[in-house]
Amino acid sequence: MEIRTRDIATTDRIESSFSDMPYLRAANGERLAVPPVWLMRQAGRYLPEYNEIRRRHDFLAVCNTPELACEVTLQPIRRFGFDAAILFSDILVPLVPMGANLRFDKGHGPQIDNPVRTAAEVDKLRRIQPREDLPQVLEAIRLIRSKLPAQTALLGFAGAPFTLAAYWVEGGKPQPFANLMRLVYGDRPTFKSLMKKLADMVANYLTAMIESGANAIQLFDTWAGVLSESQFREINLPFVREIFDRLSSKQVPMTYFVHGGMHLLAAIKETGCSVVSLDWRTPFDEARSMMGPSISLQGNLDPTVLLGGEEMIRGEVRRVVDEGNQRGGYIFNLGHGILPTTPIDSVHVMLDEIRNGRSQK
Repeated sequence: MEIRTRDIATTDRIESSFSDMPYLRAANGERLAVPPVWLMRQAGRYLPEYNEIRRRHDFLAVCNTPELACEVTLQPIRRFGFDAAILFSDILVPLVPMGANLRFDKGHGPQIDNPVRTAAEVDKLRRIQPREDLPQVLEAIRLIRSKLPAQTALLGFAGAPFTLAAYWVEGGKPQPFANLMRLVYGDRPTFKSLMKKLADMVANYLTAMIESGANAIQLFDTWAGVLSESQFREINLPFVREIFDRLSSKQVPMTYFVHGGMHLLAAIKETGCSVVSLDWRTPFDEARSMMGPSISLQGNLDPTVLLGGEEMIRGEVRRVVDEGNQRGGYIFNLGHGILPTTPIDSVHVMLDEIRNGRSQK
């Protein structure tokens, strides 16, 4: 069949207010017949145009060069016409001006050569000023917003304090979290001091993103799912709540995502976020029952579904849309980042089913 796609040429951008953005309408609680859609990691290695840029520039160079970050952010919007663009960056970028020696090794992911594990090391961390210390990120946001179609929302994002602490304390990918939990249980004052400094940075960073042109923000707490609910409430919830409290006056949608966080739904409701992003293991009916009508939901197709055949993709997309869009605000997304091996045609099939398929009501 011929798959219909949107005309999203930048020369044809329509004049509209922010209230005309489908993403913002759904994030603010409106149920739309066709839900808005974007994908976590939608700018990335599954796109040939992204890989072409990466052949010439390393990952951090792309993150730290406004023109490159803008180009990569716009690539999936041009190709797919998603309803939201998310700034191309990394949650660890703001740790660098705080003092982290960050590098990305091919095949090994992020490495931080100076892990923070003692009170003295935490005391030395810089309190950054985003406009002075991360001007390249804010310039990228301004540039992206100027080039996006008027109806496409721009999302800024940051890592949540616990997830950032996990990377920094462990010196890279945190599993199995031994050094982090040693700090949690063996030196709670130092752990709380680190969390406080990170929460302050994140709140200031996201504020600067909003003031630079981001229409909404997402807080990624990738590793908070390793915590029990009681642990989450004791050592994480106060800092997440502080961030959302400080951002609430900006009156933009605020999304919170925890990977593997189904057991934390009751506590997540108390964070103050306006949108909860669900992974594929979290049933919509349970999440909607817990969150109530005032919190929008986002998610939650298993990313591996897009490795299957067309019939499977359409069936699973239809199920997710039908379950997610029953009541209240709903935004279609994956339950985690899109996989690098995802075929381009699978994304087109997914979008066609959302926008033109039988899932519409």
